[in-house]
Amino acid sequence: MIRRRFLITACFMALSSSFVLLASAQQSSKIAAVDLQRAFENSAEGKTVINQLRQKEQSIIGELDKFDRQILSLETKLKTQRLTLTEDAQQKLSFELETARIQRKRVEEDSTKEFQRLQFSLISRLRNEVLAVVEGYAKEQQISLVFDLSAPSAALYCEQGLDITAEIIRRYDASKTAK
Repeated sequence: MIRRRFLITACFMALSSSFVLLASAQQSSKIAAVDLQRAFENSAEGKTVINQLRQKEQSIIGELDKFDRQILSLETKLKTQRLTLTEDAQQKLSFELETARIQRKRVEEDSTKEFQRLQFSLISRLRNEVLAVVEGYAKEQQISLVFDLSAPSAALYCEQGLDITAEIIRRYDASKTAK
């Protein structure tokens, strides 16, 4: 009987000490949040990437505008001179118009693919670099879990003190200027 009470008491003490250890482990876990979208957009490197993409987009738009002007010119010429042109001249003009439309479509498709590849490449690199900074900061500050505030449904509420975005931007910018 005494043995049984001793065994029960020992089990109770072991169980309660494991709850204390579990509770203290949970208390030492830190949680933080970062808005990766804001970090991308507000970091110096992120602004550079955005500018590169805008320049590429403007270049594509400029090239397509040239085709649009050429197509419009050929359409206008065909409409206004339809009665005065010979049949051969009309066919030649129609062929030029169709060729210009096809070239524009090909340039648009190729440019879109090229832009998407560039966008993926630049944003992937930026994301990986920022995530490395987040990971380093989390390890340094002994943070167990970092939420992305820009991800849909990742966090419904974040206390202002938990948002580490400004520090991540500062550290990321510092890491780029140090190179």
